[in-house]
Amino acid sequence: MAIPDGREVLRLFMRCPSRLTYHTLRFTLLACLFFLPGCGLLIDAVELIYPLTSNELDRICQRRQVQVGMAVEPFRPFVFPAIWTDEGARVTGLDVELVRAVSDALTSHCGTPVVPALHLVRFRDLFLLLNEGQLDFFVSAVGAGVPASGRAGFAYSNPYFFHGGIGVIAKRPDVIEQIQARLKADGSSREKLLDGLSLAVQDSTAAHLYADANLKSLRLVVCDSLPAAFEQAEASANQPVDVIIGEHPVLEFMVKTTRRDWRLLTREDGKPLRFTQSDYTVVLAEESYKLRWFINKVIFQLSESGRLQSMRQRWIDDSYAYPRRASSEGLPFDVAKMVAHYDQGTCRGGGSR
Repeated sequence: MAIPDGREVLRLFMRCPSRLTYHTLRFTLLACLFFLPGCGLLIDAVELIYPLTSNELDRICQRRQVQVGMAVEPFRPFVFPAIWTDEGARVTGLDVELVRAVSDALTSHCGTPVVPALHLVRFRDLFLLLNEGQLDFFVSAVGAGVPASGRAGFAYSNPYFFHGGIGVIAKRPDVIEQIQARLKADGSSREKLLDGLSLAVQDSTAAHLYADANLKSLRLVVCDSLPAAFEQAEASANQPVDVIIGEHPVLEFMVKTTRRDWRLLTREDGKPLRFTQSDYTVVLAEESYKLRWFINKVIFQLSESGRLQSMRQRWIDDSYAYPRRASSEGLPFDVAKMVAHYDQGTCRGGGSR
């Protein structure tokens, strides 16, 4: 049997229309080694796909752009809804300011302007896109170390926000009183506090994963976004939503600003009622060692200079109009996805557990 010419094999491979992940690409190139006659051709072929002499930082410098993923669902105050300005659609928030700090540091490192290209996608798709190599990193109030098969094979930066975790909000006085009575009777058992209640949660978030793993005796409603969960709570008379769980800082900010008819539940001593404890980090591919070191350094410098604390103060505690901040310091994103950004999605019943 005649051995095919290596150049022809490579040419056919490059014309393949399928979307291949980095790992598939690497495996295919290794298979091609058997058909490539000579080291020179081998190195040239590999460098067409994945330059041997560069790392992820070098590639960002070469293209002068860093691909950043963020959740299309607004996680106030980390990610706000986008607004229209004279310069187009822009988004802002604490995580957006962090992205700008990283891109500014990359500009200094590369010696040439590096522009952050924001990709706003559904939270449940962020891990997939990062795994496919379409993103350099993403940031959307993500806690490190959440046990889930879908989050295997990823790396996390040092924390940029501390004391996160899952909290709970409720609206009806009878539900609040019921939870508080249970908390007073046995405050150590978080899993039993919500027994028999209807719980809304955002799809694929840490709160959803926690509910799947730990909260069995309740009715679960899975929503595409937190706004969809609030709408479900208002509209559903037959299957009312009793409580919503989610990232504690996000829920706390919302009940203080836009959802004042809801109440964030606390312990008897007034301290936050959390179901988990977590710190928020930047998420990267596991092999992005250079970029992870770089981002860790940026976060360290922000902490050392006091800017990290200042960011928390101005986004969490201060009063402000986020559209003004979006206009003056926000970042643009692909306007083709503007419609999807304002689609808050729907909810679906998960049934009794």
